[in-house]
Amino acid sequence: MLNGKVAVITGASSGIGASLAVRLAREGCRLVLGARRIDMLKEVAGRANTAGGKAIPYRCDITVRDEAEALIQRAVEEFDRLDILVNNAGRGHFSSVEDTGDEVLQSIFALNVFALWYTTRPALRQMKRQGAGHIINIASIAGKLGFPYNSAYVAAKHACVGFTHALRLELAETGIHASAVCPGGVETEWALVTEGRPMAPLFSESAPVIREIAAERGITLPAIEGALPPDEVSERILACIRHPVPELFTHDGSREFALLAARDRKKAEEQQLPAALGERSIYERLKART
Repeated sequence: MLNGKVAVITGASSGIGASLAVRLAREGCRLVLGARRIDMLKEVAGRANTAGGKAIPYRCDITVRDEAEALIQRAVEEFDRLDILVNNAGRGHFSSVEDTGDEVLQSIFALNVFALWYTTRPALRQMKRQGAGHIINIASIAGKLGFPYNSAYVAAKHACVGFTHALRLELAETGIHASAVCPGGVETEWALVTEGRPMAPLFSESAPVIREIAAERGITLPAIEGALPPDEVSERILACIRHPVPELFTHDGSREFALLAARDRKKAEEQQLPAALGERSIYERLKART
């Protein structure tokens, strides 16, 4: 089904993007891989080629409209079609609302939101000529729920989900699909490269505090599957490419908790309270160290 299809993946130099590139290559896809880190991108392209695909690494910064459009044009010029666009590039930040500066807001939204238009607009022109295609936007469970100390990222991923919903209605009965993917935690460098400073210490240091608060208050924490390797997440995304769905929740329990939050936000927040309190104490501790 996927043999010979043409896919563009942004943020393909590591993590989910890199893993998905290799998986699509095994299916016989032809790939144009976009990212800023060209050395890492070339290594991923090499693995994809070894896996049986044809992958072209293309260095670009998709927050720059001309570069994002050139990425799409590269695929069309090389392969004369575009079947799959995976808007995977993304980045978080680590700061409270009052500590989040304007430059962080601009940067987070430029990559996680504005770039969606920069790649999707030219991709749609080609897909509409073909009468077929699939646009996959990698959002996050943070696009369905609130999480503290990365509010700009949470807001951006909510925007990503909303963008996908609007896009789906525009594309109704055109033969072009759009899907929002909402992963939970993934074992990537994400928490180590958040803007401002790494977020990883917040997660590691707050975990025992959260469990203690939950036990003291008799609160059952959300039953969402823990961090998964990128290969497991990309395998589930591959299933969505084969059989498109409006939204894909890659982690067990995440869809159920998102539905609870949509139905009864107060009840969901009660389950999130130990995390909010535990992370607040650690955030203040980490802030005092700097």
